[in-house]
Amino acid sequence: MTQRVLIEADGGSRGNPGPAGSGAVLIDFDSGTILAEIALFIGVATNNVAEYKAVLAAIELANEIAPEARLLVRMDSKLVVEQMSGRWKIKNEGMQELSVLMAKAIGSRDVSFEWIPREQNSKADSLANEAMDAESSVTRKFVGEPGTSTINVVTLASKNTAADLEYNPELPSSVRAPRNVTKKLTTVILVRHGRTALTETHKLSGRGGEDPQLSELGREDARKVALEIAKVGNSSVFAKLVPPSAIISSPIARTRETAKVIADQLGLSVSTEDDIAEIAFGEWDGHTNQEVAARWPEQYNAWRGDVQIAPPGGESLEEFDVRVQRGRDRILEQYEGQTVVVVSHVMPIRGFIKAATVSDWPIYWRVSVAPCSITVLRFWGEEAAEITTVNYTSHL
Repeated sequence: MTQRVLIEADGGSRGNPGPAGSGAVLIDFDSGTILAEIALFIGVATNNVAEYKAVLAAIELANEIAPEARLLVRMDSKLVVEQMSGRWKIKNEGMQELSVLMAKAIGSRDVSFEWIPREQNSKADSLANEAMDAESSVTRKFVGEPGTSTINVVTLASKNTAADLEYNPELPSSVRAPRNVTKKLTTVILVRHGRTALTETHKLSGRGGEDPQLSELGREDARKVALEIAKVGNSSVFAKLVPPSAIISSPIARTRETAKVIADQLGLSVSTEDDIAEIAFGEWDGHTNQEVAARWPEQYNAWRGDVQIAPPGGESLEEFDVRVQRGRDRILEQYEGQTVVVVSHVMPIRGFIKAATVSDWPIYWRVSVAPCSITVLRFWGEEAAEITTVNYTSHL
């Protein structure tokens, strides 16, 4: 059994930020035998991100193939070595997040870091360049056959998707987007609640109305979306995101119930935000659109064409938008720099999209938001925003 593992790691970026790759080699310290190689393509990132991810990937692989061994990490990045050794403070938010993930991967293991000159780190450097050249990732495990000197190579390859190639984990991805943002990235994962009896019968259900619980199908929706949210930061199409650290819910019963299922899956608690509750339909609540049109024809037609007109006893779209943007502002301020799951309703989710796209009123009726769908938006305060996913439903 391997007692000590030497990790040589490196990362590079062609543009800084630009297409980036990480490389690492795991070596049996005593025998010099290569245990594994990693060439990891990570899309658009900086050199520092690529270097951190090289070490993280190597430690995670060491946990798999040599879980009891002591680890010595050698690399030519003075920054990573000094920060992970605790001698330099980590000021960059992206580096802080990666250091937290690395600390989790290390756990109670005996790991030390050592700086080496660049010319002594050529193997890891070549693996990082291999990843950037191929725009894909590969892990090679060199597995020995018991009782023989035979070494088998187990190769695990993964091709990055087109979406990964231009994704920037710290800044807006487009080259025309602001680069001088002062606010930290806040990733908002918007989840609509599961189905209710009113949802299933196409009846209006807003703030101040009947407030139904989830139906049996709605509870199944919630279980499915909770399992998908648990993959964030680990696997699936959401692997590139930082895992959630908070869950915020509308105060309405169906959202709180959906949020509780997600929270139980993630081991988090739920906070509520009153201003992200659904729009109020007043006397129209509990009726279908057809019933409202038949019973209140003049008011209904006027409401459909004017954002300042409210249903009897309800809320106008203009009033609602002021409220939901106020709630969004509070969430971005309170959870700046984090990934948060926001469990809400059709109209508030459209309100978040309106802010991200700097859109006018039609956005409120041009976006589909299915029950327990996932929408991912990235905000740098009010300075910049980016849409990652809208109405994702593959888990359903």
